[in-house]
Amino acid sequence: MAAIQINEVKKRYGALQALDGVSLTIEDGEFYGLLGPNGAGKTTLISILAGLNRADSGNVTVRGHDVVTDYRNARSQLGVVPQELVFDPFFTVRETLRMQSGYFGLRKNDAWIDEVMHHLDLTNKADANMRSLSGGMKRRVLVAQALVHKPPVIVLDEPTAGVDVELRQTLWKFISRLNREGHTVVLTTHYLEEAQALCNRIAMLRSGRVVALDTTAALIKRISGSQLELTLSKGSLPASLQALVTHPDQDTSGRKFTLRVNEYAEVEPILTALREAGAEIEDMQLHQADLEDVFIQIMEGEK
Repeated sequence: MAAIQINEVKKRYGALQALDGVSLTIEDGEFYGLLGPNGAGKTTLISILAGLNRADSGNVTVRGHDVVTDYRNARSQLGVVPQELVFDPFFTVRETLRMQSGYFGLRKNDAWIDEVMHHLDLTNKADANMRSLSGGMKRRVLVAQALVHKPPVIVLDEPTAGVDVELRQTLWKFISRLNREGHTVVLTTHYLEEAQALCNRIAMLRSGRVVALDTTAALIKRISGSQLELTLSKGSLPASLQALVTHPDQDTSGRKFTLRVNEYAEVEPILTALREAGAEIEDMQLHQADLEDVFIQIMEGEK
């Protein structure tokens, strides 16, 4: 049984087609990235998943429970951290988390509440009023609220937007632990280094459509490749390597070249060709492609 099953979901707002036939299967226990530029449809999809919005067509299930026809069970399986800072200014942190527990019918949940607060570094703020907290602390409480009923599926919508490094490290340490214990995690973020480090699989959306879907490693390897930067102290680049040159106008001295390589095995033939041409290398660096390279390449290709 999939943790999340999304089948041909469409959603329109007036003239805007926010989602245009999105289909995704997210398996139990995955750490899954949902990436895309602003307006790609990520938050709309999460709103439909959480029951805050309804699709025009298609259907969504959370661990087998339809989010419309079996919404009570679907909600109990899901914890969502929204982008917006939403809080009740009249309660303390602990009272807020106890109330959230009550929404799911949980009594005597203080042991887990204490553990969540500890891992999110909220213990010393347990009795502080919500309106007195900084923006970063309020975001920690939002994360705690999503986790208070121990949901098997956790959805994080831009959880580290505008927060400090300490919170990012604290949050990812705790969420990674929950993922190792079997929780499914779905992440949307503009910090692509986070997605690359954490996510096993990634779907990229643009204009309401899935434009790429694969494991993180396969996306990086298949789409972008690596770059070999060379500075020659003697000779020039042989004609046999000219086809590999990227950005041919980046250096006017004729000494620096950036060559496209798809795997490490291609480096040795390049060095052999340089030696045979009498060229000598002053400096050489191999830059591995990252998720940002892939993202830019895909999004530019979809324009």
